[in-house]
Amino acid sequence: MAVKTLTEATFKEEVLQAAQPVLVDFYADWCGPCRMLRPTLEALSEERADVKFAAINIDENPDLADEFDISSIPCVILFKNGAEADRSIGLVPKEALEDFLG
Repeated sequence: MAVKTLTEATFKEEVLQAAQPVLVDFYADWCGPCRMLRPTLEALSEERADVKFAAINIDENPDLADEFDISSIPCVILFKNGAEADRSIGLVPKEALEDFLG
């Protein structure tokens, strides 16, 4: 699997209605730490078939950023059963994200 880029139009179906947990990366193209985190998320998406990986560009989807109170990026939110289960803010190593996913 890869990290799938979502929009406000696809968020509900892909995340809130997903049968499996979804890790959503809220990012911006201009954000250095966001660009550094992406390869880690791509690698995890290949290793973890039990979790769906998605990304939301906050500049292109400001309503979603507001809805989930994204004030610092990168911000990774784990959704389970259509609700936020946990969040991680900032650039973190792969091991920390593995622990985050459980």
